Amino acid sequence: MGHGRRTTALRDTAVGAAAAALIAGSVVGLAPAAQAAAPVRFVDITGYGGTVLKANVAAPADADATHRYPLIVLPTSWSLPQVEYLAQAQKLADSGYIVVSYNVRGFYQSGGQIEVAGPPDVADASKVIDWALANTGADPQHIGIAGVSYGAGISLLAAAHDKRIKAVGALSGWADLIDSIYSGRTQHVEATALLDGTATLTGRESPEANQVFKDFYASNLDREQAMIDWGEKRSPATYLDQLDKNGAAVFMANAWSDSVFPANQYADFYDRLTVPKRLELRPGDHATAELSGLLGLPNDVWTDTERWFDHYLKGTDNGIDREQPVQLESRTSGGYEGYPDWKSVGATQKKLALAGATTIHANVDSGADGGVVLLSGLLDQVAQLPPVASIPLLPRRWAAVWQSERYGSAQQVRGTARLHTTLTPTKESGTLVAYLYDVGPLGLGKLVTHAPYTWYDRTPGKSFDVDLDLFSTAYDVPAGHRLALVIDTVDPLYIEHNPSGAQLTFSSPVDDPSYVSVPLREQ
Repeated sequence: MGHGRRTTALRDTAVGAAAAALIAGSVVGLAPAAQAAAPVRFVDITGYGGTVLKANVAAPADADATHRYPLIVLPTSWSLPQVEYLAQAQKLADSGYIVVSYNVRGFYQSGGQIEVAGPPDVADASKVIDWALANTGADPQHIGIAGVSYGAGISLLAAAHDKRIKAVGALSGWADLIDSIYSGRTQHVEATALLDGTATLTGRESPEANQVFKDFYASNLDREQAMIDWGEKRSPATYLDQLDKNGAAVFMANAWSDSVFPANQYADFYDRLTVPKRLELRPGDHATAELSGLLGLPNDVWTDTERWFDHYLKGTDNGIDREQPVQLESRTSGGYEGYPDWKSVGATQKKLALAGATTIHANVDSGADGGVVLLSGLLDQVAQLPPVASIPLLPRRWAAVWQSERYGSAQQVRGTARLHTTLTPTKESGTLVAYLYDVGPLGLGKLVTHAPYTWYDRTPGKSFDVDLDLFSTAYDVPAGHRLALVIDTVDPLYIEHNPSGAQLTFSSPVDDPSYVSVPLREQ
């Protein structure tokens, strides 16, 4: 993984940022407690290997062996306490569910160590179901599991390993852990440092997890395959066949600007599932779309999650199974759009040609970047303020820039833009970051999407093809604006691997022209 930069300082500063995030998260979790509706009791549950898991139970008052109700299990998010879901648990209990929320192993008062959704975490989910069936009026034929972020990943993994689970709500989660934090063979260092920092504050990492983090920061290529194998074991995508075979109905939701678990890997996984399924994508950053629901406020994500459980656990004919299964909300125009499947989202492809030959120097941030983990996507969600850059002022020594003509009508970008270009580096390794901007009349570019790409062991001076999927999005480019593709070599979100003095030349051979393919909504 080459020679990374800035990782030690970034991890230290992430601990401070993590503390602020945890304070906010704890307030979110604690806020509903004073307004408890359904009675809540706090219990200890024996998980895998005898590990004690701290949990709470919300249930209808008459739930017992003669009055059984569907069960919903809620594993907590990374570094959040067991009261995280109280508002939603009470709401679900009031509508006829038994809800068991539990703190995942390694965090807060739960025992064990942080296994990062490893086999012990998956086994814990089944142990919690066992406990609920033995100690509450839970109906063994109607079991669901749901969670946000870490809880979402564990929920999908549990459904792949436990046939008793009939419905899943996976909110702001991951399907492919490696494609989330190591896409384009590039370390997503700000996101990983945030996870590592919060774990340091609130839990106890296992020796294996601690070593993986160290190898990740150190860019240890000798340990790259071991890291990939570790991540695949913790990726629901690895167990897709088992999930399909078990048949649980899967509801998935994520945010377009999720800086921890990008939308691409979720949409790709959704596309391959054959069980009853639904995918919802909205503006926001990691877990910000679900945030108001954790406070007990009206929230579309949680409303549709409950509708999903009502249909697949209670048999309620609420129509959710007859709606278009892919529901998208644009970052700029608002309102939901329905599609029959993911491939229908970007039905039309328009190519932006990357003509000519352009050489840039590496090792300097040009001013184009993907923003700040958690913050940038949240600003885009609440104020439509994505990261911006003045495209005319970007220094061409460090940034390659191509622009379209002004569009005569609005361009509704939907789905996954793809970059194809020919690259000739002067060094054997390197990193580039590609950005797609919406450029207004004054040259101010608003970030539409981006993605990093890293290579190793290339022959200096020898060309090779680069094919890169940018992160999926939904963004409306106004009439009179342009699209601009910018490529540079440094972004604070990622570890870069450009040797000192490296230069990159982008060309567009006649027999293999370079372009960005932009997916557009069918008009």
